Amino acid sequence: MAIDKQKQEVSVMSKIDITDNHNLSSLSSITKSLLFSPKEILTSERGGHRAMEEEASSEMEFTNIETSAESLDTSVIFHVVIDILGFILFMHQQIPSVLQDLSQEFDELRAEYNDLVDLTPQSEVKAVSLRRNQAARKREVKMGIRRLEKLMSTISNLKSAVQLMITEVPNLETVILVLGPSPLRPLHVYELCFLQGRIVSGDFGRSKVAEVLSRKAIRTLISSGAGSDSYAGPTKLFLLVKAPSSFNIPLHFLPKREFRYNKKIVPFKLRFKRRTRNLEVYAEPNDCQTATSAGCLDSSSTDLIWFQCRHTIKGLASRRTPAEE
Repeated sequence: MAIDKQKQEVSVMSKIDITDNHNLSSLSSITKSLLFSPKEILTSERGGHRAMEEEASSEMEFTNIETSAESLDTSVIFHVVIDILGFILFMHQQIPSVLQDLSQEFDELRAEYNDLVDLTPQSEVKAVSLRRNQAARKREVKMGIRRLEKLMSTISNLKSAVQLMITEVPNLETVILVLGPSPLRPLHVYELCFLQGRIVSGDFGRSKVAEVLSRKAIRTLISSGAGSDSYAGPTKLFLLVKAPSSFNIPLHFLPKREFRYNKKIVPFKLRFKRRTRNLEVYAEPNDCQTATSAGCLDSSSTDLIWFQCRHTIKGLASRRTPAEE
């Protein structure tokens, strides 16, 4: 009976395209060994798994974040990117407080240190004790400044780089934020896609539209489980953008033409667009419908390549104790 079954399968194989992985998988292991070499079987099965992975990746949908504003101008895009970047750092415990509070704390520490340097005792009687207290406080403040200085400097440089990049490429559509040891070995990936419609140059002042979009995006990420994993220790955050190959700001961005992150990582994908019936009139042809692990803008144009920001943010070591976690 087993021999007859094998003969039937071999007969059927003459009518089947052997390059079809679904057909190959339906055959018994004995018949496969008769028809193909072990290398051919392994190659075909791997190809089938790869095709399934790519198909699953391409079907991953974006979560839409909509606005009724006329357009998504450069100022809105800048603040949304920076707000989400700050959210990622805080939720993954790379910074001790939200970015806005951390910036305020750093500014206050620097102001206090300058005041302590300029402060002089008002009387000779209190001079010794005051100098002692001031010296102790100065050391404490200086340590706080030193702890935050490199982080805040990097964030400031990254903000300047993003502003410059958006000015050079106002029709920016794709931004990827990667948290992990390197862009190729990420722990978490966040893809942001912007369907701008009509581009309006902004002055990078914070607007109501930016506030609303940022809140919507952060609520969506929280409800999707972003940052819910356990603390993995301090790591790095990388920013990448997709731009024309002619884009040239070497002090801030380096080309990463072949960038692709690990397919095992499931990214958080957000797509920002205007809530309007005539969206298709203003949207670009590349509307992030074809999502792949190479990014949400799967353009056939060879003119668009990835650029990595040179300002990599390194997280601070968490001061939380195991009991607090």
